[in-house]
Amino acid sequence: MTSTSERPAVFQNVLYHLNTVYGELKDPEMLAALTNELLAIMRVNPEAQSPQPHQNKWQASDIAMITYGNSVLKTGESPLQTLKHFLDDYFADCINTVHILPFFPYCSDDGFAVKDFFQVNPELGDWGDINAIAKDYRLMADLVINHGSSSSQWFQNFIAGQGEGHDFFYTCEADTPVSLVVRPRITPLLRQTETAQGIKHVWCTFSHEQVDFDFRNTEVLKTFVKIIRFYLDQGVRLFRLDAVAFLWKQAGTNCLNLPQTHELIRLLRLLIEQAQSDAVIITETNIPNRENLSYFGNANEAHWIYNFSLPPLLLNTLISGNCRYLRQWLMSMPPAQNGTAYFNFIASHDGIGLRPAEGLLTDNEIAALISTMQGFGGEISWRAAENGIKKPYEINI
Repeated sequence: MTSTSERPAVFQNVLYHLNTVYGELKDPEMLAALTNELLAIMRVNPEAQSPQPHQNKWQASDIAMITYGNSVLKTGESPLQTLKHFLDDYFADCINTVHILPFFPYCSDDGFAVKDFFQVNPELGDWGDINAIAKDYRLMADLVINHGSSSSQWFQNFIAGQGEGHDFFYTCEADTPVSLVVRPRITPLLRQTETAQGIKHVWCTFSHEQVDFDFRNTEVLKTFVKIIRFYLDQGVRLFRLDAVAFLWKQAGTNCLNLPQTHELIRLLRLLIEQAQSDAVIITETNIPNRENLSYFGNANEAHWIYNFSLPPLLLNTLISGNCRYLRQWLMSMPPAQNGTAYFNFIASHDGIGLRPAEGLLTDNEIAALISTMQGFGGEISWRAAENGIKKPYEINI
């Protein structure tokens, strides 16, 4: 039998990431077998050369459109068919990338509580419609990796205690200390759920309809690698890792940006690049600027990161008539290495995040921004900070 030290470089690299995350949880033979499984799922040749690092897979002139699958409607067509015609008729000469927000069956949060990761929401269309868009445009899709729907078959199997997904969700004891956990919501973190094995307390970073996955279970990792491979086969070339900063949980920490999360992103990037050299990972991390920058890693994590501080600083400039804070931030931003880029945007489907303004605007500036927007009818969503303190999270305008 060939020792792991004699295996090809790609095998060694995948195994290294797995050991870093799971070395204290799993034995070496199990991790070596898992390495082979992941490479087989992605249809990666272990003997293949790795893509050259620090290579840009985009042009400075690239422009992406972000849209819901049903933003444009026409009688007699599925929304995704109408979207394709709309793109061809009006945008083919000015954009080359399309991010269709979650187009899967869902129960809440405008698609971000996914019930089935392998299906297109029939109210929008089908995989043929997605394939048609991906044929003519670079397609970005959400990998909603932190949580799944409480209405999914996986969660029903969790309640029943058997079947696929029965062990996919993160649970803990009711008295687990969670006061340090940082979240984007103020609802209770733990959801009490009656199951065939008794009462379980499941972790819900966002809402009680969005139940967090337990990546300590390598079956969860394996399933998401299957999802990634399936999306590649459907033409997806840009993977938006939704809410990925919350992925790994560990008692006694704030459960945000943990080392295991970063290591898993490195692992997924390695697998994706080996399978599809022109594919791109973008991390959606609506957090303070310095923390957001960490998702570049050493040009071995996200290819792109959302430039989350730009929207609130631009809005502050517009309402105050003073560009001081925007200018200071622009001058302080490190140039992105080759092979990485800032994804510039001025608002998202959620609104304008305020966490990325922390440390860049003063508390008084943020308070003035909030009150001004509320004066115009804007709404504020709130988050739970450490020790349960309530803080503004997003301006919804």
